[in-house]
Amino acid sequence: QVQLVESGGGLVQPGGSLRLSCAASGSIFSAYTMGWYRQAPGKQRGLVAVITTAGSTNYTDSVKGRFTISRDNAKNTVYLQMDSLLPEDTAVYYCKASRLWWNYWGQGTQVTVSS
Repeated sequence: QVQLVESGGGLVQPGGSLRLSCAASGSIFSAYTMGWYRQAPGKQRGLVAVITTAGSTNYTDSVKGRFTISRDNAKNTVYLQMDSLLPEDTAVYYCKASRLWWNYWGQGTQVTVSS
């Protein structure tokens, strides 16, 4: 069992930056692939970025060059640095931990990009 708690969301102007954090507890954090997903109103939840146990990363095309995912296994935390934010980045952002057939989700944090 893994518990995930996201933080760092908020209201930011277009072009601004935010850093999301996801703190994990309850299991061996380093054994999990970690991902950030987002869901905008009226849309399906979709992958934003993922980082494997080996540190390999992958991003959805719309955030490449603007967002950076990283992990600190000593702190059991995964981060999402979001720069050059656009109004279309507005969504609830969720953290996910995956290992074999286990998947765990956080409760989500709201990111609103608006002037």
